[in-house]
Amino acid sequence: MAPSPDPQEDPRVNERTPQTPRRQTREPNVAFRQLRGARSPGEFAAAVRRAAREIGEQVACDARYIGRVENGEIRCPNYAYERVFRHMFPGLTLADLGFSARETVRGRGARPLSAAPLLHITPRPAHPRDSSSGQGPSQGTGQSTGQPPDRIHIQFHPNQIHNRNHQNHEESDVLRRAFMTGSTATVAAVSLGLGPASAHPVQRVGEAEVSAVEEAVRRIRLLDDRHGADGLYQRAAQPLRTAYALLDASAARRSTQERLHTGAGELAISVGWLAHDSGRFGEARSHYAEALATARLAGDAGLEAHAFCNMSFLARDMGRPREAMRAAQAGERAAHALGSPRLLSLLALREAGGWAGLGDRSACEESLTRAHSHFARGASPADPEWMTFFVEAELEMLQAQCWSALGDWSRAARHAHRAATVQDPHFARNLALYRAELADDLARAGAPAESAAAGQQVLDLLSQVQSTRIQAMLADTSRILAPHRASPEVAAFLERRAAVAV
Repeated sequence: MAPSPDPQEDPRVNERTPQTPRRQTREPNVAFRQLRGARSPGEFAAAVRRAAREIGEQVACDARYIGRVENGEIRCPNYAYERVFRHMFPGLTLADLGFSARETVRGRGARPLSAAPLLHITPRPAHPRDSSSGQGPSQGTGQSTGQPPDRIHIQFHPNQIHNRNHQNHEESDVLRRAFMTGSTATVAAVSLGLGPASAHPVQRVGEAEVSAVEEAVRRIRLLDDRHGADGLYQRAAQPLRTAYALLDASAARRSTQERLHTGAGELAISVGWLAHDSGRFGEARSHYAEALATARLAGDAGLEAHAFCNMSFLARDMGRPREAMRAAQAGERAAHALGSPRLLSLLALREAGGWAGLGDRSACEESLTRAHSHFARGASPADPEWMTFFVEAELEMLQAQCWSALGDWSRAARHAHRAATVQDPHFARNLALYRAELADDLARAGAPAESAAAGQQVLDLLSQVQSTRIQAMLADTSRILAPHRASPEVAAFLERRAAVAV
């Protein structure tokens, strides 16, 4: 079906008809391609991610993104990417990098989005007892009622007319501001400013909706890396419900439907992880199972491997080591044809954690050997986008957990110390986690003063991080250290930790 004309240029278009994007003539970005040089798109994407970490940004750059820039699909990067590119190539302007000026890309007629939601979910009617106290299900707070939606409507407002030609991945700066608002509008809505007033059921899903779901996944991961899960889980549930509701709408293209399935599944895993890390194991299990079902329905081996990877981790934390081992093995089978040694390395580490929980040292060591072998093969363009967290620090941390489960506390502490040493300090949540593991291992290894010092470093980070997991680890460490209160270092830690816990 031919795309609709732009209402700003064609007066024949009925002003009440939502518009679809016009086709753009793409011109390859030759300048950017020259800057990449002899590096492969995957290698260059890895360099972009490293540069982002150097300045405190996190961009989910992969070979596909580099290809979109070079073929002209992305005519101007979002603000985060712009800062990273300027850091990589000091002194070069956007024009020098081969990009168009932002104002020419966004369109002269574009207006800022209002605070009102663009995507309205009509909930099921409330049960009479829900309003018996005089309080409706949302009371104007914008919080979800928790009921599944009967239908999705897009509500168009006159002051929300927006040029959709470039409502794609490059609007992530807007999505970042809108995602964690706590309103009933979902993140997907931010990219749906299509036309004048009227409400229409979602009939066809396109690039804007899918890109918004994908950006929601990236945003959750970024916020979790920096701040932990506790403050995010409830607010992330609504975008997940909308993503799955969008699956019931038809997509313009098969490739769009496939991306939406993957995006919805990845969002389910991300929300499941928030539940997992904040101690809501039952809810995490449900989200992971939903992601696995989505993967099986879509025939998506990458999503299936990711779901099994997280299910293995959850099973270990729930005290089900055999289930953890078997889920990891299922993930390895799904991942085998994907061509990502790093993914196989992570799954081997998950399997090792299961064997450690079963007390099988030999099988654990065999799995760790495989994990190191896969990891040593380096990064690959086939590595999934979600694996940006899996660097040397995480490799060391997962080994520490294995040795801890096997009761080899000194060896566990060495790996935990290495993890905390090499961890990028910008990711406060992981740094706090690794130091909490170190404190616990040292306490169990009979080094109370050193344990207390590591615990103090964790407490220093709690102003930035909210994680039930980390708090529980500190509580265990405090319990082990309590008999050593005569030590000044231990006494100071216990006193401070008690104050923080209150």
